[in-house]
Amino acid sequence: MFVAGGFKRLGILLTALVAAGVAALVAISLVIPAEDVRNAIKAEIRAVTGFEPMIRGDASVSLFPWGTVSFADVSLGDDGSGGRALAAERVTARLRLLPLLFGRIEAADLWLLRPKISLRFAPEAGSNWSGVAEALTRALKPTASPADALMSFSEIRIADGTIEIRDDARGLLERLSNVEMSLAWPAIAKSFVATGRFVWRDEPIDLSLNLNDLSAALDGERAGLKVRLSGQPFRVGFDGHIGRRPTLKMEGTLAADTQSLRNALVWAGQKPLPGGGFGRFALKAHTTLVAGTVALSGVNIELDGNTADGVLAFAADGRPMVQGTLAADELDLTPYISTAHGLRASGHDWSRVPIVLDGLMDLDVDLRLSAARINLGNAKLGRTAIGANLRDGRLTLAIGEAQAFGGVLKGSLTLATAQSGAEIKSQLQFANVDLESCLRDLFGIRRVDGKGTLVFAVEAAGESVLALTQTLSGTASLVAENGSLTGLNVEQLLKRLERRPLSGGGEFRSGRTPFDKLTVSLRLAEGTANVEDVRLESAAVRLALAGSASIPARDLDLKGTASLVAAVADSPPTFELPFVIQGPWEDPLLLPDAEILIRRSGAAAPLLDAVRDPKTRDAVRSVIERVTRPGPKPAAVHPAAAQPAAASPLGPDAPAQPAAAAAPALGQDAASAPADGARPDDAASH
Repeated sequence: MFVAGGFKRLGILLTALVAAGVAALVAISLVIPAEDVRNAIKAEIRAVTGFEPMIRGDASVSLFPWGTVSFADVSLGDDGSGGRALAAERVTARLRLLPLLFGRIEAADLWLLRPKISLRFAPEAGSNWSGVAEALTRALKPTASPADALMSFSEIRIADGTIEIRDDARGLLERLSNVEMSLAWPAIAKSFVATGRFVWRDEPIDLSLNLNDLSAALDGERAGLKVRLSGQPFRVGFDGHIGRRPTLKMEGTLAADTQSLRNALVWAGQKPLPGGGFGRFALKAHTTLVAGTVALSGVNIELDGNTADGVLAFAADGRPMVQGTLAADELDLTPYISTAHGLRASGHDWSRVPIVLDGLMDLDVDLRLSAARINLGNAKLGRTAIGANLRDGRLTLAIGEAQAFGGVLKGSLTLATAQSGAEIKSQLQFANVDLESCLRDLFGIRRVDGKGTLVFAVEAAGESVLALTQTLSGTASLVAENGSLTGLNVEQLLKRLERRPLSGGGEFRSGRTPFDKLTVSLRLAEGTANVEDVRLESAAVRLALAGSASIPARDLDLKGTASLVAAVADSPPTFELPFVIQGPWEDPLLLPDAEILIRRSGAAAPLLDAVRDPKTRDAVRSVIERVTRPGPKPAAVHPAAAQPAAASPLGPDAPAQPAAAAAPALGQDAASAPADGARPDDAASH
């Protein structure tokens, strides 16, 4: 009974208090003039912002049942360019209940409807909102005087707002729209919290910011800071400290990630990066920001599945600059070269796709990178150290040392923008490499194996790979030892032709030609590779080549001599055969000198002499023409003579060859019978 009675009396007391409060509010609403309430709120806004509120619309006051003051079409201050620092369709202040009961007008919070806030930075004067920071600093200090502590509200809410940030010195202009934000600094705590969402460059971004000591932060002293930005382009988090004395400094742990670094950079206003890759990106590091420089230590960075550790530094003052050193166990660089197609899909013509390097113009880079293993498409590199320098659109890769193709790669590669499109310069040395894999992966050549050293210094300019091949100039050399040419057995072919000059075609496109030494020296000029010296030496054969190769057309025009080495040292070759190589790189045509082969054949030599004699040449030609004339074939013609005529290897003035004389060029055996004075093996049949 006693307890029940106590609760009953407490309920009656609370009801009486509520009733008294309501009565007091009603009385106050009748006693306090609305104009005094409006003036009190305007004075508080003036004290906090340092700006004189300009109210062009209506003003309303409601003290019951809830105390609110509302102003329409409100503007504050100057943004430094003739505009307003803040302009809102409506500003509503909610009044504190307890002070209101004692007749004091104090705002609990402010609500801004569709405000337009302009934040402008000047090189010397600072921000147009500097006065607000100074007023907040004075009001939030524990020792603030009654004159300074005029601010009573501790929260500002922004609904459907717009924030424009301008820095003319840096050429910066950013616009945040659809701002829904809450800014709070509780009276019973030192902290400041900002949460909300806005649209930045057409992407919604969520914001969370926390300062553990707002008064210290506004005064420039060191204060704890936590920031989270999250959206589709990126996610960034910082946990550390901030201070402004003697200069702006932030120190703490930074974490950032994005599903596509390429898209994030494009969203940030950068031009698309050339090539492929630049997808999934993540970064975590201890960060120190001083003025416009960001230093990252203990960096752990992940890009397209590649992970590296090291240090980085970013300079944001003026032209953006990235510097650093990174180390990785394994790197797969295939995505970044996957779009760099040298050949068309057919594989027989250079790519005409324009080379785009605009993404190299937006920042400078000075980066040193080392890795235990690197994958470049089909090429596999071992321990590698590379320096990358990008400045004013010119990218230079300096390869200190790379284990490549079983040997060592050194040199440099420069890629730059030019009026014609792109400019490339390369000075590379592949020392003691496996030639089979090196030439196959670099140039698609599958004809040489063994160990050797490849050196080239070339340069070119053009808008596409095809245009680059048309301007390619420089030098290239190859020195190889104890290897072989694949797809051709020169020794076997020469010995066959030595025995049977007119039956040496057959299967010459198979086998291998071992060599003790192979030297190649080329000089490139405007897309043409002039062969200065090509020599192949072995215990059995020697080979020498001269001529040229068209790089844009991908074809060969070479002449050479193949020799069988005599068993006795310093003796002349036992057999020499001139030949020509013509046609596409992938499948050139090898043609031996037909006149030499015919003259070595006792059976065909008299025919060669006959066609050279003016007295007999016309008669021989007449017979051949009658044999090859269209129409019914004479019954008396021998079957061998009925074969179609072939072009003479002796030149345009010589008569057309019978099929037997043309056999060496066609890769067929001779069809003629032995003649007087011929060696027995000259008449060998298939």
